[in-house]
Amino acid sequence: MSKPAAQFTPLNIAVLTVSDSRTLAEDTSGQYLVDSLTEAGHHLADRQLITDDIYQIRAVISGWIASPDVHAVITTGGTGFFIRDSMPEAVSVLFDKSIDGFGEMFRLISKDEIGMSTVQSRAVAGMANGTGIFCLPGSSGACRTGWENILKDQFDSRTRPCNFVPHFLAQNPSHD
Repeated sequence: MSKPAAQFTPLNIAVLTVSDSRTLAEDTSGQYLVDSLTEAGHHLADRQLITDDIYQIRAVISGWIASPDVHAVITTGGTGFFIRDSMPEAVSVLFDKSIDGFGEMFRLISKDEIGMSTVQSRAVAGMANGTGIFCLPGSSGACRTGWENILKDQFDSRTRPCNFVPHFLAQNPSHD
């Protein structure tokens, strides 16, 4: 007897753009993420745009980590090597567990699009208090790459053999 197909479970996802130069109206990367996650059937829990300040980043993300209403956070910006790019340093101290494969896969996939420039990407991810935090570079292209090639499927409860949804919802799925 075959098992019934898994049901789609919508997630509450917050989007944070870190930029010293953009306004919300000019934030094409954040808007791409908002449009993509809602098109996929998820809910936008919150959206903010702040400057690249390590303590502002931690404050906003910590609030979302503490909220039972936010399952995942996607950030865009602040992952480069310029002096003000501090996203990895801001968020890594908040992680209970690092998701090393996210950055590794992002760079592997990006190599086909931008060549060896991908080595300058500091995309990172981790879990904190059951909330997934996924940090993408600031370009719309990088957000598209991260969403379409990694996050879209990993945020879909029907993706097999595994996805992040049970971790966000504190469930222990069977491993068949």
